[in-house]
Amino acid sequence: MKKKKLLEKILSGSKNIRFDEMVSLVEAFGFKLDRVSGSHHIFKHPNVANIVNIQNRKGKAQPYQIRQFLAIVEENSLTLEEE
Repeated sequence: MKKKKLLEKILSGSKNIRFDEMVSLVEAFGFKLDRVSGSHHIFKHPNVANIVNIQNRKGKAQPYQIRQFLAIVEENSLTLEEE
C-alpha cells in the first residue's frame, strides 16, 4: 500500500493496520530502526528526541502505539518522504 494512502487510512480511524505497513510508514517519516528489545521495535529520528516503539501483535500494530506515533509526527511537524 502506498504510504500516503496508508496514512489516510490510519487518520480515518482504522485500527486494522498490519505491523509491516506501520514499520514502512514510520520509516517513510525518516525514522530508522535503532534496536529490537523482545517484541518492541524501537525507532529513532535524527531530529526528534522521542523514540517510536512498535510491537507486533499477531501481525498487527498496536492501536495505542499508532496514536503515539501520530502525536510525535504532529508535535515535530514531520512530513512524509516522497515515494
